[in-house]
Amino acid sequence: MARPISRRAALTGLGLAAASAGCLGRTENIAGRDPHSQLTLEINTTPADADPNGIRIARQLEEHLTAVGVDVRLNTVGQTDLWRKVLINQNFDVYVGQFVETDPFDPDALYGLTHSQFVAEPGWQNPFGLTEIAVDDLLERQRRATAGERTDAVAALQETVCDLQPFSVVAFPDALTAVQENRFEGWTEDRQPVSVSGLLGLDRATPEGESADDGDAPGGNATAADADDESGRVLRLVTTDDRITQNWNPIAAEFRRHGTFTGLLYDPLVRADGESIVPWLAADWERVDATAVDVTLRDARWHDGEPVTADDVAFTYRFLRDTSLGSVETSVPTPRFRGRSSLVEDERALDDATVRLTLPDVNDRVAARALQVPVLPEHVWADRTEAATIAGFEFDFETTEAVVSNNPDPVGSGPLRFVEATAEESVVFERNPDHFLVRPAPDADDETADPRAGIPPRYHGKPAFDRLRVEVLPSDISAVEAVAEGLADATAANLGPASVPRIGRSDAARLVSGRSAAFYHVGYNTRRSPLSNPRFRAVVARLIDKAALVDEAFDGYAKAAASPLAASPDAVPSSLAWTDGRDPVHPFFDDDGSLDVAAAREAFREIGYRFDDEGRLLSRGR
Repeated sequence: MARPISRRAALTGLGLAAASAGCLGRTENIAGRDPHSQLTLEINTTPADADPNGIRIARQLEEHLTAVGVDVRLNTVGQTDLWRKVLINQNFDVYVGQFVETDPFDPDALYGLTHSQFVAEPGWQNPFGLTEIAVDDLLERQRRATAGERTDAVAALQETVCDLQPFSVVAFPDALTAVQENRFEGWTEDRQPVSVSGLLGLDRATPEGESADDGDAPGGNATAADADDESGRVLRLVTTDDRITQNWNPIAAEFRRHGTFTGLLYDPLVRADGESIVPWLAADWERVDATAVDVTLRDARWHDGEPVTADDVAFTYRFLRDTSLGSVETSVPTPRFRGRSSLVEDERALDDATVRLTLPDVNDRVAARALQVPVLPEHVWADRTEAATIAGFEFDFETTEAVVSNNPDPVGSGPLRFVEATAEESVVFERNPDHFLVRPAPDADDETADPRAGIPPRYHGKPAFDRLRVEVLPSDISAVEAVAEGLADATAANLGPASVPRIGRSDAARLVSGRSAAFYHVGYNTRRSPLSNPRFRAVVARLIDKAALVDEAFDGYAKAAASPLAASPDAVPSSLAWTDGRDPVHPFFDDDGSLDVAAAREAFREIGYRFDDEGRLLSRGR
């Protein structure tokens, strides 16, 4: 019997002689499949001065991946560049970031985040490239189900997503804000303080010795100091994020974090207010049948004086589906709001004040999400549908001016309107005197005539300031000091825990710790091997010590979690509840507070990966 030829022998003269007889291509194929290269992963995040929490998560993951034999490249880039890399270009292995949400995370938000229909689109819709039929089916099921049936569907959806780990939820940080209340009060802890609802909920502070009826400042009272200092009517915020000084495009994913300020420039039809949905630009809406919703608009005007009409609303939904409106070969959807706008299958203006939206047969809660997109003026955005170019150079991929525009001199209908900005330094907005929030009812005895009917009274007559000035400062510490010294009323960006002691040392400033739905997470590009393997992602997820990060990186100002719905605990099934400091799905490889390297290596071996003699994790499994 012929003796078998070893792989080593195949590369000797005998093997090469055979190759020269017509097998050279096959030999090159085999030799080119190097199983001995070390697995390399790049982790992208922002630098410490931009987000100290994100970089600490990234460094822990880097340390633990390195310990088990992975070659890790930690890459820090600015916030805009990070989101452009991840959301627009989809050019990443792993990233660490914070999800953009200020209100409790509605289960249907997972539709845009994970449904496979969005896999080829840029933006916050499925940036991970997940394509799982089981997830798609559950996403569709929760849209149709009602009451208890939806609870079961949402529970199954969370369990499936957590098992597959397209992203690993790390923690929900407290929304830490430094405020001083001698000029404005009402900074609340039951929602994120610097949000649309938080800023509109503020009142002018009543100076000691004056009654609430004194003065004439909007939403509050004038003081003697106001007469001498116009800044007495200015709400002054400080931030470390300069993107709002350069870009006011509500659909630009890489420039929007929470969308607070664009949310004050542009009105949606309805607005989430805690657990409630309240009419906003829409005076009313009603279901005509299982798939049609008629929306009646309030009397409103754009900031340039043009009336807001049903045609603008119909245009908005067509535009969110395709910003080219058919002017380029393939549709160019917006990189934001697609999960919501995709609910609207058709739109038609019935008259100037009424629009009919055609939706699939979904439950009322999901239908209301379709109405929570910024309504855009057709006469402004219709001119931005052409293919984007720079100095006559067309991109080699299709995008539109609408997507790349900074939207200078933004025209919305919201309670604030743009005044001026200096890039990377400051931006100024002013109160919109024509907004329906500030228009009193023509007849106090006729509630139906009130232009604010249906809107909670705490928003009537708001905002409580004439101007809003946002100034950019270099660090959290300098931002806190500006508040403590009375140079600012509040910090706008969420503070890192290191700045909390500075607040405590100030008599003028106090800490407001509100709830946040903007969870930190580790995102994986499932388009790339080995991250395309859910078993590999599950092992990587077990390298994240969430409990230690909450204690050390967040200094306790956060809650570790497994589910992206953990900000709404009633939505989380017991199988995903965080208990006893342990992840219920992918628990950390814990060895008395440290990484159990041996256990982690064994987990990689169990899913088919090998290590070389130097302990390096090899790039291909068996």
